[in-house]
Amino acid sequence: MGQDTAAQAERIKAGKGFIAALDQSGGSTPKALRLYGVEEDQYDGEEAMFAEIHTMRSRIILAPDFTSEKVLGAILFERTMRGEIEGKPVAQLLWEDRGIVPFLKIDKGLADKADGAQVMKPMPGLEALLAEAKEFGIFGTKERSVIHEANAAGIEAVVAQQFEVARTVCDAGLVPIIEPEVDIHSPTKAEAEARLKDALLAHLDQLGDGQDVMLKLTIPSEDNLYDACADHPRVLRVVALSGGYSTDEACERLAKQGKMIASFSRALTEGLSKQQSEAEFNAALGGNIDKIYQASL
Repeated sequence: MGQDTAAQAERIKAGKGFIAALDQSGGSTPKALRLYGVEEDQYDGEEAMFAEIHTMRSRIILAPDFTSEKVLGAILFERTMRGEIEGKPVAQLLWEDRGIVPFLKIDKGLADKADGAQVMKPMPGLEALLAEAKEFGIFGTKERSVIHEANAAGIEAVVAQQFEVARTVCDAGLVPIIEPEVDIHSPTKAEAEARLKDALLAHLDQLGDGQDVMLKLTIPSEDNLYDACADHPRVLRVVALSGGYSTDEACERLAKQGKMIASFSRALTEGLSKQQSEAEFNAALGGNIDKIYQASL
């Protein structure tokens, strides 16, 4: 483990703060831009769309409150990793200038629903992407699946695939964030979460030394449900996704979880717009960061 990697692992394991998710991909970018006050008729084509979102993300990353004081890590989209901010590769700028640990979203989206769940689509070229991420100074990865109902077969399919990918990530010298999201609107949410916890613990027990992972989970209906996962020797940290809750509701629910910190995307950017002055933008972002930080303590 290099010096940087060891320092980053320690920061993620023991640091106070939360992980910012800045990883909207092609499918979710138009919506993210709309919420930011940029309509689809204001850019022409995919390149222009990605340029707009890169400008938005740069504005967030360079904001005065987006520092290691409250933000532990940031999850990037592939294009963001390959891009630059102020002439520096983004992952390098995050760690060297802001003290924030960089992660990369590696999944290619969700497959169709089967057995009440959506596994990840195939990820061709994963090893090459992981090697590239390592070159860029990325510490870990994030990969998302979704569980819609308390179906044992669906939950096991999601968790088994997540751990299979996680092993590949560990082999590449990176730390995977395993993200089996439970849909907050699921009529069987609490039951699905109880089954998910059991499946996670069973698979965690099969990991070997050096195969450390993180978990990114929906805030559970039963408070502190995932404490046993957080205490597992193979788990660096358990982080929570906002899953469609408003910032206030996500923070209120998270504050009741003793061993989870936030990893919010939409809740982080709520109320931000392109039209805001620097002072307005920084004040709105600073307010969100502080709220999410307090809920993560």
